[in-house]
Amino acid sequence: MIATLSPAKTLDYDSALPELTTSAPRFADETGQIARGAARLGAPKLASLMRISPKLAQLNAGRYRDFADAPERPALWAFAGDVYTGFEVKSLEAPAFDFAQAHVRILSGLYGLLRPMDAIRPYRLEMGTRWAPGRAKDLYAFWGDRIAALLAQDVADSGSDVVLNLASQEYWHAVAGKLPDGVRVIEVDFREDGPEGPRFVSFHAKRARGMMARWMCEHRVREVDAMRGFDSDGYRFVGADGDRWTFVR
Repeated sequence: MIATLSPAKTLDYDSALPELTTSAPRFADETGQIARGAARLGAPKLASLMRISPKLAQLNAGRYRDFADAPERPALWAFAGDVYTGFEVKSLEAPAFDFAQAHVRILSGLYGLLRPMDAIRPYRLEMGTRWAPGRAKDLYAFWGDRIAALLAQDVADSGSDVVLNLASQEYWHAVAGKLPDGVRVIEVDFREDGPEGPRFVSFHAKRARGMMARWMCEHRVREVDAMRGFDSDGYRFVGADGDRWTFVR
């Protein structure tokens, strides 16, 4: 089984790291092509494309300009948004790292498909950005079926035929409809109890996705049905509509 996550806009390149052995991202050529193209855009264009402030645009223009010389950090330690707050990698015991490397994947607009220990440089580039280098109209067109093909291979290598999709719709769209027919995709819906019934709250759902991925690694879960036992932070499995599972807290 492979669990997929989205990346995060918030990054951490300052906190202390344990002694780790990193791996190399597997789409180096594509990443380089995107980074070089983004470096030519300049801050005003990046601000428009990404809908970010001039200050953030200047930061990211500098990141792409100096991309080859930027510091590197394992992806699971570099991303620091809500999903990764839920994952809490800093308190994860070392034996779970190897399991995560084999069973967790992070979809990325710049890197395509990341393993947790892949060394990445600071960047910001949402998968839904309506730009891509060359003649592609956007990043979905640029990546085509390459991400899905690599994910399918990783699923096969895991000895399973299941993807536990914990990524956002924006990122999952890069592989949706492109996986082989034999790959089963489990969608997970996290809800919060309320006076009018369970409701979706984006902030809590993002954290829950990270918590579920961590729970899988802590318990070394290989069979997807065992994931129905996920109970971190008060969540409980309440039912399934086909391959769409609902957890409520």
